[in-house]
This record gives sequence, C-alpha cells and structure tokens, in this order.
Amino acid sequence: MQTDIAEETEAPASADLSVLLVEDDRRLADLVAEYMSRHGIEVHCETRGDRACARVSFVRPQLVILDLMLPGKDGFAICRELRASHPNLPIIMLTARDEDFDRVLGLELGADNYLQKPIEPRVLLAHVRALMRRVESRGEAPAANHERLVFGALTIDHAAREVTLAGQRIELSASEFDLLWLLARHAGQVLSRDEILHHVRNLEYDGVNRSVDYRIFRLRRKLGDENGGPERIKTIRGAGYLFAAGSW
Repeated sequence: MQTDIAEETEAPASADLSVLLVEDDRRLADLVAEYMSRHGIEVHCETRGDRACARVSFVRPQLVILDLMLPGKDGFAICRELRASHPNLPIIMLTARDEDFDRVLGLELGADNYLQKPIEPRVLLAHVRALMRRVESRGEAPAANHERLVFGALTIDHAAREVTLAGQRIELSASEFDLLWLLARHAGQVLSRDEILHHVRNLEYDGVNRSVDYRIFRLRRKLGDENGGPERIKTIRGAGYLFAAGSW
C-alpha cells in the first residue's frame, strides 16, 4: 500500500467511493483498507498529519477518515484546514481519547462524525455509508471528480478555475467563475438573487441586487447564451436564475 505522495506517479482511477484514511497505525490502516476494498470502496492511506491536506488535493477523495493523534500535525488542525479549502468534504474523525471536550471541539471544527477507537472495520464502514447517504440527501456529495463538471460541450474545472466551451477556453473574472460554478453545482434548481449573493464571493449588495443581474448578463454573453440561441442560464421571473444542464 502506498503511503507517500512522492511514490504516486499518477492520480488514482475513479471508483464508486474514494476515501482517504489519515492514520499512523499501519496495522489498523491496512485492516480498514482491505475490508473496505472488499466492499467496493477505494481507500488511500496517509500516515502523517503534515501531509494530509496535500494528499486530499492530490487524491480528491469523496470522504476523509481522520485520526486525531498524528505525527507532524494533529487531526484538529487538519480538520480546520480542510474545512477552509474543501467546505463540503465529509470528514469522520477517529480518536482513542474519550473526552467530551475533544468531541465538541472536533464537531465545532467541522467534523461530520466523531468515533472512538478501537473500532471494528464493519462498524466504520456502516458510519461511512450512513454519512454519505446523509450528505447525498442534502445534495452536497462530492463525486470522485467533484471539482470538474461537464455539461455537453461545457467543462468547468474548479481546481484549475478554467472553463472551456466546445474546446475553447472562456476567460472569466473571479466572480463570474464563482457564479457559474454555483449555478452549475445546482443545475436544474432555481437560485434567488439573495442566495447567489450569499454564496458567491466578490459580489456586493447594491440595494437592488443589480450586481447579480450584471454578472449574469456578462456570463451569458461570454458563454454565447444570447437571444436566438438555446437558453442556458434561464431567468425565472420573480424567483431567480436556473442553470439548464441539457442546453450545452
């Protein structure tokens, strides 16, 4: 089993569920990885806390299982960093310490679940599946390629912050990209101007929400969504805007 990022030469193949296990107990890590692999889950292992965030960026897992006591950096610090950079990434925290303070702190830092070791692999697997069901039910489950969305001829790469349409790169400002990403992540759903203002950085409320309308206008023009063509970003009168997934 590979545990050092330098030993990997290419990104892992996609799977139904990809998990990164950050655990310095190699015996436990091997046991969990072997058990989960038999149940259709791809497990990548990291033994050092100071390499955990880099491994998340490299592997792009759908869920992280994070030990609390790790060499290099503890689980609390890792959880805090991951929440800042990957706000929707599900995190299960493991610890051998049975203290309410640790449990409360872990949850306040953004862990979705906090489990005490020792734990049987089948019990851990049950928690993983339960958490993924809960995340999926609220529409936040990051797919194996959750930082890259494809709709017909349109590709949006969140990691590279690049957009291509029919093979041509589309130059967008930071706020335009964030707006497109938000709409695309919620394809088929109507987002109000207030919701857009709340979630998109670099947009300021001007009293009448014209900043959203202006960005939508510029985005449509750059994406060829103008009069006479297919309506790709729809205006829903009195409600907001909708990204039409099948119009690209």
